[in-house]
Amino acid sequence: MKKLIIAVTFLLVFAYPLHAAQFPSQPVSTCQVQSPFGWPQTTKPGTIICHHAYVTYVDNAAKIPIWVSYTLVPDHAVGCLPRTNAFAADANIPNGATPQDYVGTNFDKGHNAPDGDMEFDAQAQSESFLMTNMSPQAPSLNRGIWKLLETTVRAWALELNQPMTVYVGNLYSPGDTTIGKGVVVPHALYKIVINDTTHQVAAWMFPHVAPYPNLGNDLTKFRVPVSKIQLLAGVTFAFPPGVTELQPGTEWPVNFKVLTAAKHQKCGSSSTTE
Repeated sequence: MKKLIIAVTFLLVFAYPLHAAQFPSQPVSTCQVQSPFGWPQTTKPGTIICHHAYVTYVDNAAKIPIWVSYTLVPDHAVGCLPRTNAFAADANIPNGATPQDYVGTNFDKGHNAPDGDMEFDAQAQSESFLMTNMSPQAPSLNRGIWKLLETTVRAWALELNQPMTVYVGNLYSPGDTTIGKGVVVPHALYKIVINDTTHQVAAWMFPHVAPYPNLGNDLTKFRVPVSKIQLLAGVTFAFPPGVTELQPGTEWPVNFKVLTAAKHQKCGSSSTTE
């Protein structure tokens, strides 16, 4: 009997990430607010999934997103929900990535649409931990300059009081490393940020190859033309009319103290900007 209880407990613990209660996906048309200038276009086959606060286009074979799109409005730049780490397989993708694919690999389950941008709403935060929003990331990237850019985008939205539309995704090729049951490790990651009010845009691309060095904290070193990301990703992104691409070093001003103060005021003195 004791062995049976242990076996059942084991199954419950390890099955939960695969079968956690999830909100049903929404009609893609309802996600237009997350990609207000139109849908990215690509010939790569995949599945588009509309969640509460972001939309993801997943390569079913590679088991990572080709692109993710969402719009961060100023009111959502500061949220107070604590991080849950409730990673779960996405019920919309049969045989998709699972948290177990990452076990023992030394790769983080790296958010594409950040959890920090989803802390304003329980459903948004819960869905940010679905594996269709993840790609394998070295800790040196995920916890380093990638996190810095995520925080910077929130600071821009808050300080400028202007919504930001973000495209984020992965660059990968045949022959790239895989983990678990075929989850591809991208050899680079990108992020494109559009100021929805001024129609200015800036883009970054981060190399992601062994031995995965620390890339520092100078975001200007990784600024690239949008055209380069489109070429390498095989994706044509949608932009507002009259879009202006900013030059490296001329991005929007940022003051992290403003974000930190707003977080403390809204959520309490013990909160952080993570």
